[in-house]
Amino acid sequence: MSLNYTEEELNLLANTPHIIGTAMAFAGSSGLFGTGKEMLANAQAVMAGIKDYPNNALLQEILPDVKGDASVAMEKMKKIREWGIARYKAKSVDSAQKFQAEAVNDCQSVAALLAAKATPQEATEYKQWAMSIAEKVAMATTEGSFLGFGGERFSANEKQLFSQIENAMGLQSLQA
Repeated sequence: MSLNYTEEELNLLANTPHIIGTAMAFAGSSGLFGTGKEMLANAQAVMAGIKDYPNNALLQEILPDVKGDASVAMEKMKKIREWGIARYKAKSVDSAQKFQAEAVNDCQSVAALLAAKATPQEATEYKQWAMSIAEKVAMATTEGSFLGFGGERFSANEKQLFSQIENAMGLQSLQA
């Protein structure tokens, strides 16, 4: 299969899952250590796409080849990150609220792009992967706890953002 995406489209497809995870981390109020755990969960969940969907040509294209040259993989990730940062700076994203709104907008763009260019299986697996990132980040730590006691795993703010991302991706809401 030959992928027929532009470099800009591939960058959007590669960057959006990172953005989803970061937006979910911003949605919670888990403090410095909790946010650190959420960002680690984000990175791990993004990279899980390689092994979870080994036959998805799109995911294999946008994720770094961890079995290949490590410097090439790191350079690929750096370029995608820099592309995303420059894009959000150009849009004057300067708050968590704006970041979350842009993440939802990116999800809508990704859903339209997948509908236009991906196979149904690629699109479904991409969306499953993206939503698993959101869920893993939200579940990485508790919100509103004191010294690690109490709190909730999936806060109201995280549930709301999760639902917005899910809807933007064109998925039925699983949250009641």
